[in-house]
Amino acid sequence: MLDALRSIGGVLRSLRIYYGDAERSRAMRRLYGAFVRPGDLVFDIGAHVGDRVRTFRRLGAKVVAVEPQPSLAKVLRLIYGRDPLVKIEAAAVGRQTGTTDLSINVQNPTVSTASDDFIAAAGNAAGWEDQRWMKRIPVPVTTLDALIAEHGMPSFIKIDVEGFEAEALAGLIRAPATLSFEFTLIQREVARTCIARCAELGYKRFNAALGESQHFEHPDWIDADEMRRWLDALPMQANSGDIYARLV
Repeated sequence: MLDALRSIGGVLRSLRIYYGDAERSRAMRRLYGAFVRPGDLVFDIGAHVGDRVRTFRRLGAKVVAVEPQPSLAKVLRLIYGRDPLVKIEAAAVGRQTGTTDLSINVQNPTVSTASDDFIAAAGNAAGWEDQRWMKRIPVPVTTLDALIAEHGMPSFIKIDVEGFEAEALAGLIRAPATLSFEFTLIQREVARTCIARCAELGYKRFNAALGESQHFEHPDWIDADEMRRWLDALPMQANSGDIYARLV
């Protein structure tokens, strides 16, 4: 019963944070509107409670929302289950299909993860002292290529999977026009691996948005080497953000 109450509290906290800021929602539409057009297909990998699903739909896109946490997949179905242009996949995304263990942060589900290395890095990091992953469950794993085979080629893929981003990108061979992946500075090496993987896939131009700013850091998009140098120079206080990659 206590775990259930904590889980409900964590979900309600996420809903309040991610749906309660109108200016943030407008900023997301401005940012994603640069490369998401009406009729486009978008993959939201690590959809959480679906705030970005809402943004993509308001931009006129069709959305495949992928979320492995059962409680959050249920929330997504409650909010978007009647929208024929939103498909919900209750799975993690990795380098190959199968199953994996998902560590659930009941009180802060936004940092639930399939990466043990992420939890280890958080355990040694300032600002993460109160985070606890108290529950571990098996979840199905799909790949980006499997999702493309089932749903079609998206114009944009957003990846936010708490330290599992490199695993997700390892399951992608057919590159969409644009993608983004979250980075955290407690695992800077994962972001470096993701940048290198994007370069292998043919991505030429990169940009970034720090935290939840929804604002690009670079007026002109930069190459992979410049992106890596920018990442390496960030102070730990910057904490996290998203890196964007485009083919042209």
